[in-house]
Amino acid sequence: MARSIGKKAVDDAKKLTGPEKAAVVLLALGEDHTRLWQALDEEEIKEVSQAMSSLGTVSSQVVEDLLIEFVSGMSGSGAVMGSFDQTQRLLAAFMPKDRVEGMMEEIRGPAGRTMWDKLGNVNEAVLANYLKNEYPQTVAVVLSKIKPEHAARVLTSLPEDFALECVQRMLRMEPVQREILDKIEQTLRNEFMSNLARTSKRDSHEMMADIFNSFDRQTEARFIGALEERNRESAERIRALMFVFEDLAKLDPGGVQTLLRGVEKDSLGLAMKGASESLRELFFSNMSERAAKILREDMESMGPVRLKDVDQAQMAMVQVAKDLAAKGDIMLVGQGGDDELIY
Repeated sequence: MARSIGKKAVDDAKKLTGPEKAAVVLLALGEDHTRLWQALDEEEIKEVSQAMSSLGTVSSQVVEDLLIEFVSGMSGSGAVMGSFDQTQRLLAAFMPKDRVEGMMEEIRGPAGRTMWDKLGNVNEAVLANYLKNEYPQTVAVVLSKIKPEHAARVLTSLPEDFALECVQRMLRMEPVQREILDKIEQTLRNEFMSNLARTSKRDSHEMMADIFNSFDRQTEARFIGALEERNRESAERIRALMFVFEDLAKLDPGGVQTLLRGVEKDSLGLAMKGASESLRELFFSNMSERAAKILREDMESMGPVRLKDVDQAQMAMVQVAKDLAAKGDIMLVGQGGDDELIY
């Protein structure tokens, strides 16, 4: 699913970064100017491609301003749309198919110019799950190349004995030879990043699950019920992919506390009015005694509340949780099973 959907149109050229400006110009020039791409090195191609794939709609005025900035006397002829598909078509005009596919997988994966930048944007539990099967020396090299705070979270997520072995290797580690580092980077790119990018691709059922998540309860029930009559398999798959308010019960204590910091207190009380007793207790137990007491009192003082208002508060809370998960701050486990992760 293209990232441009739902993104506000770009209407000011000054707000664009250098790679984004280059991406707009290349999109405006189209597929007949592939020689410009050939003048870029691979890292520059990746950086511009990353920017291009997430541009969204760019107004014709911005296109014109940028073309004038880049090539005096030229003007834009209309708006352009940057998306994964458009980026892939342009790259395919001058690059081998396997290289294009590999680059697009890398773009779909975590953002970052270098492999180590990208690793820094991977959830620590996901990265630890991969690294726990590697040699301790390899893990030591990887952890020495990412930011200390991220390395600390990854170590915490590894089995304790294995983590301590990695720490010992890091303490004794000599400067790593360039060829060894290159080999580790290549392995990470081929075995980890490409798989991560493939598994994070969205299909139509995932898209519909997100849409169904935004329905109120009555509308959701009506659509699911009607879909079950026509296509029970699709209805069951959408239901399994949906992340609903009660799924917040699967958060760990750290995740609950992080979520609480991101939710408005008024909205929290309203959402909790419609929560199960077990979910309420989970949130109360991760608050200070005073904060929990105040929240209970606020909920009691609300009196009867409309189901529609409770639904909206709960959907807002779920959206905050999804935003935090997308940034890697918390990990959400959906209805599809304990091993299904939302990144």
